[in-house]
Amino acid sequence: MSNIPEICATTVLEVVPLVMRNIRREMRNNRGSDLSVPQFRSLAYLSNNEGTSLSDVAEHIGLSLPSASKLIDGLVNRKLVLRKPSEDDRRRIMLSLTQEGQTTLQSAVQATETYLTRVLAALPENECAEVLHAMQILRPLFASVAP
Repeated sequence: MSNIPEICATTVLEVVPLVMRNIRREMRNNRGSDLSVPQFRSLAYLSNNEGTSLSDVAEHIGLSLPSASKLIDGLVNRKLVLRKPSEDDRRRIMLSLTQEGQTTLQSAVQATETYLTRVLAALPENECAEVLHAMQILRPLFASVAP
């Protein structure tokens, strides 16, 4: 039996954190000086989890509920996040990004994509195509894994 899957797993564990460290750094650098890292992470989470609860945001960014509530209050006051009661349970508050919140987040994402394009342009075209192919293989494999 081949140990290629084990070698692949080891390599993924070595390389993915390096890539993510660079992505996170660029996202932080392009988030805008008026946005804290936890606020930025909250916007990113809400972008991918429309209608989520305060508890979910707090858990994701590692804050207590009162701290997360204060953070979200600030984002609501800045018109980056919208709070609305759930249609199913009026006690539950659903959070989502406003258009301004989406624009703020998208600006950082675009700047980070530009950075990654610049880094990957250093690869020969055939190697860049290999990276693309590998990502296309991994996407459905990991997208189907429950969080």
